[in-house]
Amino acid sequence: MEKVFVAQRVANKLWATENAVDGAMVQAAELMADLLKARKDLGLSAVVGDKASAKLVEALAALGEARSAMVDMHNELSEVKLRVGIRTKLVGVEEKTEEDIKTLGSLRGVA
Repeated sequence: MEKVFVAQRVANKLWATENAVDGAMVQAAELMADLLKARKDLGLSAVVGDKASAKLVEALAALGEARSAMVDMHNELSEVKLRVGIRTKLVGVEEKTEEDIKTLGSLRGVA
C-alpha cells in the first residue's frame, strides 16, 4: 500500500481522536454548568454534590492532559511523516477549503 494513503488513514484517526477529546471536554463542561444550575434551581446548599463536582473537575483536568498529549502526538507524527518521505499536506476531517480538496485529489500523483 502506498505510504501516503497509510499516512492519510492514520491522520484521519488522529483528527477523529482529537475531535473526540474536544467533544468530551465540551460535554464535561456542560455537565458542570448543569450541575451548578440544578443545585441553584432546587435551592440546595453549596455542600450538596460538592464531592461529585470535585470529581468532575478532576475529570476535566484529565481530559485537558489528554488533549495536550494528543497535540504532542500530532506534532511528533508530523515529524515522522517528513522522515518517511511524505511531503504532502494531509487533509483531515475538519471543514475543507477548495484548495484542500484539490490537494487531496492530487495525493495519488504525489505518492
